[in-house]
Amino acid sequence: MGDHGTVNDTESLTLFTRDAVRIDAGHSPGDRALCFVLVHGFTCSWRQPALRRIADVLRRRGGVVALDLRGHGRSGGHSTVGDREVLDVEAAVEAARRRGYRRVAVVGFSLGGAVAVRYAALTGGADAVAAVSAPARWYYRGTAPMRRVHWVIERRAGRLAVRLARGTRIAANGWDPMPEAPHEVAGRVSPAPLLIVHGDADPFFPLDHPRQLFAAAREPRELWIEPGFGHAEIAATPELVARIAAWTHHACAEPAPGDA
Repeated sequence: MGDHGTVNDTESLTLFTRDAVRIDAGHSPGDRALCFVLVHGFTCSWRQPALRRIADVLRRRGGVVALDLRGHGRSGGHSTVGDREVLDVEAAVEAARRRGYRRVAVVGFSLGGAVAVRYAALTGGADAVAAVSAPARWYYRGTAPMRRVHWVIERRAGRLAVRLARGTRIAANGWDPMPEAPHEVAGRVSPAPLLIVHGDADPFFPLDHPRQLFAAAREPRELWIEPGFGHAEIAATPELVARIAAWTHHACAEPAPGDA
């Protein structure tokens, strides 16, 4: 890991995953009791204004480590669309813990929400998880926006288009083997608290996705269906983000498993 300057008052970080992918991240310091690891959605970046606004709200409750998933923004590698991105979140969580934060919560949006659930379930490394606008299962094509996403991921022309338009590099060879879908592992997030947040106006994923995630999860868990809320970072209001931050702060104030 190496530090390379600041973005406003955010410390810029270069992290490396266990499979040697370079990850661009930023650390906004805050109360050492809690750090939020902020995970963006598909084709986004932690440096974009929408993510910076979310980080600013989260920071009222603790520090923030925001990262670009592999294949996105200034990070290296290629996107595996939810599979090996678990290792990217692992690197960011470890960076937060090295900075002395007692609890680390992962807050993810859309693709980042799926990755947050999978990271917490597969590693046990999160003290709390908030998954916002996250899919429950793979290969969903029931909405026009998701049919466009699949064209981008699965077709060479789509991958080229998104690389030129958004700077997102997508792995061309697909999944082998197919990773566990979020709903298949959600029950393993426990005993860490899990918050699932979804809008009833989400144009990408209908409400059966959050309900499937919630049904698969174990306590402690909460499901918020937000009236009028659309999808992910762009639609998230400061008020909604503040409520998520408050929930996470409260969840992480409880004794951690194994604490005396």
